[in-house]
Amino acid sequence: MRQRARKSSSRQPRRPDRGRPDKTARPPATRQTARSKPTGGSRTAAADAAPGPAGTRLAAPKTSTPKVAAPLSAAVQTVTVTPDEGGMRVDRFLEARFPGLSFSHIQRVIRKGQLRVNGKRVEPKDRLEAGQHVRIPPLRLDPEKPRGEETGKDAETRAFLQSITLYDDDDVMVLNKPFGLAVQGGSGTTRHLDGMLGVIRTKDGQRPRLVHRLDKDTAGCLLVAKSRFAAASLAKTFRSRSARKIYWALVPGVPKPKQGRISTYLAKEERQDDSVMRVAKHGEEGASHAVTYYAVVETAATRLAWLSLKPVTGRTHQLRVQLAHIGHPIVGDPKYFDIENWQLPGGMQNRLHLLARRIAVPHPRGGMIDVTAPLPPHMQQSFNLIGLDATRYDPIEDAPE
Repeated sequence: MRQRARKSSSRQPRRPDRGRPDKTARPPATRQTARSKPTGGSRTAAADAAPGPAGTRLAAPKTSTPKVAAPLSAAVQTVTVTPDEGGMRVDRFLEARFPGLSFSHIQRVIRKGQLRVNGKRVEPKDRLEAGQHVRIPPLRLDPEKPRGEETGKDAETRAFLQSITLYDDDDVMVLNKPFGLAVQGGSGTTRHLDGMLGVIRTKDGQRPRLVHRLDKDTAGCLLVAKSRFAAASLAKTFRSRSARKIYWALVPGVPKPKQGRISTYLAKEERQDDSVMRVAKHGEEGASHAVTYYAVVETAATRLAWLSLKPVTGRTHQLRVQLAHIGHPIVGDPKYFDIENWQLPGGMQNRLHLLARRIAVPHPRGGMIDVTAPLPPHMQQSFNLIGLDATRYDPIEDAPE
């Protein structure tokens, strides 16, 4: 498990040995920077007494009532988008302005057209521009309780978040999202990370907010902004595709060639009880271009392959759909695994074998954040069963840009 906040420095020469690497070596693409400690804010004695994994800490509860970003809204109000909020998605804008507002309520007021931007209806994913006027309907906000009144459940949630924290400073957190835990709420989903983040408040009362998403059954690195400034900066990073993301997957068979590029168009398809993504034709309505680079890291004979994946775009279910499209769906995928009569090797759990292994992004205040997540328990069990070595050289993770 690695956690880094680094400042840029000159390039180092590549190691000539491309076999099994020295564990202390760092890939040349994004790791040739000097390490520096994260610039965390002041901590209370209670927080210092309870460090998280590898020394990361979450601030302890405060006894004063936190500030909220916007007043409780009992009537229609119109607000102006500030320069810092320019480029934010509409739903993230509401989330940032009204930390007590639930995800489902945000989606409902936008979907029903109760929220207007310059007098027009918008979609949750639409981007705002500085100076635009946003009409906000009456909102139902849960009143903030004093931090000193933290309940036993809140304390339990805080401890859980601390246990899965890979990196933490005043602006950014990186969480190791477990398999099976939803990132956001939805129909029938009451336990999710977005809701759990409500127990954390920064020193100026801001609530952490999600920067990107992972599927419920995908484990690994999840980036969270702890300030509005960080959220806006990281959102621009993802839009410009400056974020470097590496995924690991286990698939049946061995792709040919062993390194390649998958380029398709993806579109959503509504089914009777669910919605899925499918490969679409260029120019088809609702279709978005998706590009992924892949490399075979190691194989178990010809039956299974461990893949390293670098998505260039970030479409819904992108890796899962594209790997199924080339005939190598991810092991344990309940939506897209479609190989008839394929038997799961004995002892392996029928769970999605997909890990958001590493994320490397520019820090909002300079330097780099570079964090790696460990294999989730079910993938570690599978690696052990079929004899794969998780410390093996990764041809995509260690490749130059």
